Amino acid sequence: MDAIVLESVLTCPHCGFARQETMPTDACQFFYECSHCKALLRANPGDCCVFCSFGSVKCPPMQQQRRCCCRAVG
Repeated sequence: MDAIVLESVLTCPHCGFARQETMPTDACQFFYECSHCKALLRANPGDCCVFCSFGSVKCPPMQQQRRCCCRAVG
């Protein structure tokens, strides 16, 4: 089994600003405020969190192909 990656680069779809963030391991992060343009990012429909929508790495539950806190995989 591969190691779980806890760092992901979130890229704002509004201004393109990218910032590395640490992902929570015990909860989904539905919202994220861009530190550059202050846009409030929300997870895209069908994604469990902002990391799955805008991150360079999917959230830890999705990396493990297990149930995220809001939807099942597969």
